[in-house]
Amino acid sequence: MRQIIQFNAGWSFSKQATEIPAALDSAWEVINLPHTWNAQDGQDGGNDYYRGKGYYAKAFNKADLPQSDRCYVELRGANSSAELYLNGEKLAEHHGGYSTWRVDLTEKLTDTNLLVVVADNAPNDRVYPQMADFTFYGGLYRDVNLICVSESHFDLDYYGGPGIRVTPQLGDTDAKVEIEVYTTNQKDGQAICYTVCDADGNVVAQATDSNTKVVLDIPNVHRWHGRKDPYLYTAKADLTENGEVIDNISTRFGCRTFQIDPENGFILNGEEYPLRGVSRHQDRLGIGNALLPEHHEEDIDLICEVGATTIRLAHYQHDQYFYDLCDQKGLVIWAEIPYISKHMPTGRENTISQMKELITQNYNHPCIVVWGLSNEIGIGGSDEDLLENHRILNDLCHEMDKTRLTTVAAVSMCKMDDPYLQIPDVVSYNHYFGWYGGETDMNGPWFDKFHSTHPNIPIGCSEYGCEALNWHTSDPMQGDYTEEYQSYYHEELIKQFFCRKYMWATHVWNMFDFGADARSEGGENGQNHKGLVTMDRKYKKDSFYAYKAWLSDDPFVHLCGKRYVDRVEEVTKVTVYSNLPEVELFANGVSLGKKTAEDHFFYFDVPNAGETKLEAVAGDCKDESLIRKVDTFNEDYRLKEKGAIINWFDIDMPEGRLSLNDKMSDVLATTKGKLLFMSLVKKMMGGKGKKGKKMEAMGFEIGPEMMSMMGGFTVLRLFTLMGGMMDMNFTKEQLLELNAKLNKIKKPKKK
Repeated sequence: MRQIIQFNAGWSFSKQATEIPAALDSAWEVINLPHTWNAQDGQDGGNDYYRGKGYYAKAFNKADLPQSDRCYVELRGANSSAELYLNGEKLAEHHGGYSTWRVDLTEKLTDTNLLVVVADNAPNDRVYPQMADFTFYGGLYRDVNLICVSESHFDLDYYGGPGIRVTPQLGDTDAKVEIEVYTTNQKDGQAICYTVCDADGNVVAQATDSNTKVVLDIPNVHRWHGRKDPYLYTAKADLTENGEVIDNISTRFGCRTFQIDPENGFILNGEEYPLRGVSRHQDRLGIGNALLPEHHEEDIDLICEVGATTIRLAHYQHDQYFYDLCDQKGLVIWAEIPYISKHMPTGRENTISQMKELITQNYNHPCIVVWGLSNEIGIGGSDEDLLENHRILNDLCHEMDKTRLTTVAAVSMCKMDDPYLQIPDVVSYNHYFGWYGGETDMNGPWFDKFHSTHPNIPIGCSEYGCEALNWHTSDPMQGDYTEEYQSYYHEELIKQFFCRKYMWATHVWNMFDFGADARSEGGENGQNHKGLVTMDRKYKKDSFYAYKAWLSDDPFVHLCGKRYVDRVEEVTKVTVYSNLPEVELFANGVSLGKKTAEDHFFYFDVPNAGETKLEAVAGDCKDESLIRKVDTFNEDYRLKEKGAIINWFDIDMPEGRLSLNDKMSDVLATTKGKLLFMSLVKKMMGGKGKKGKKMEAMGFEIGPEMMSMMGGFTVLRLFTLMGGMMDMNFTKEQLLELNAKLNKIKKPKKK
């Protein structure tokens, strides 16, 4: 009978080791799994976190193991490559840091044993990911188990899979459920007992057969219907010999149909079911990716609270426990491999093996509806090798799984007619109009254009968002990293996206702030702060409640700006979010009136004198906050970037004249500004961009669409980002010299 022993406790760890030890070294650190060596240095900025080898060792006695014929070790996540040694002998290696893999130890076990795993997250040109906006935490960061089985057992060797595959085919009221199992050393006379149980444990179908595939009927099938009704069945398989069970496995599954329609979006069980949700990175502050079950549970609860119906699990395979939670809670999932940002001709085999693992290990989850082939991989355009890689992956997905669709997440600069968009079944784009250039109102029209250009390709938005930290202002503007601008941005995007039902899915980037050690933005280095919730999960930003107002049915009211207390203006704008139809706002107990808002966003002008206690009331729900009149702006609310060459408030801004703090669209609206910008770009490109030549930067052609995007940046922000992309560092003197030139140019008249 199968026995699974958790093998997480009592490991020894070293980053200093250089060879496989013959015995445990007392100088090594004693740790328990899950573990990563980048929990701190992978989140503090500088792009200097340790990327190399980490040695893990654990001693054990054979006599302490259960009596069995075979003994496997199961590693559920070793980032990003790993080698496994038993008693000094190398038994296996694995490349891909986010999936389960197993090694048969049986033949090499002795009375006393030393198991050593060498994990390695060093850069290379073969294993994805290698270039991306998140930290590649090294370590054994998920569970390690021992699995002890009989000589005849359900398969443990094929791409880390569960050994059982369940495929329901639904009729009007009934379902035919194909159950296929994979066996190792199955012998004559051995039989397999197949059982399907409902959510209460009652047997609804059963059969015994020597074949490894059967079809069972479920009458009056109860469908899995997302958040509304995430009903799950359980399929069990017992391998028997002479009436005795010698191995057993089980998996939960759901019975559902879906389609993605280019006009009507996502359809679940024949009903339109809008997919509006978030993306999720798995890491946490001070923990990295070495998560415990309670961390996954808190994440799913927060995502359910915001009212999401879908999650894009980016940019890699997530923990099996989290997929289980998505099944239970009814979240519709986009699952993908880390084929991201930079196509590597030498990495093709790795994309194939990681996709095989993703599908094999996750086939039975009803929550998953699409397999993601890649993310922003066409950032520099698509060559034939990239296209062939995508065709191979797309065909592989359809060969391994005939029940699901494929997708890609394309970057804004990817042209609508790029051939790689013709490969998957559906397409999504990562757009940041209103944050990385452009304006918020460019988002909806862009998707309308794609939809009209490609009416038969379902289109969605796989990433959109902007960064917010504990900075505040009453005059939010793009690039200021304030909580107020993030709220404004998401209000605008919600209103644009949620009314376009042809968009098959929208995913906010991101549900949680996450580690990105190369980042130095917003005054707190080492993180991407686009989350609706902080990286420690302790603070829900105001934008969290904007989505809750649209997506959740649980009544609530939320007063925005709780961290923005000191305000200088005589009358200040106060925003309230609620999913109830009417909100009344009180200031020091005096009603400022009631308001209704079809868009769930309620705006009040509040007199600001002394201290004012605010109370928002909607139905039976209440929320409170405090504002205080001050004479001068509280500098604690203003972004001061660590290591910034120059901050925006250090710049001369003569009235009526341009400056580094003006948007590029205003600069380019003047003849002198346009000439100045073109001369600077030409200099940055080393004299390229002459008449008749295409201007390019980072592989992107600077055409009308790029120019439109750049128009939303301030000059300071654009040149800071362009300098980073082109590996050109501007000095404070150079930026001030440019500002002086801009100060001589009159601002364009507002239309």
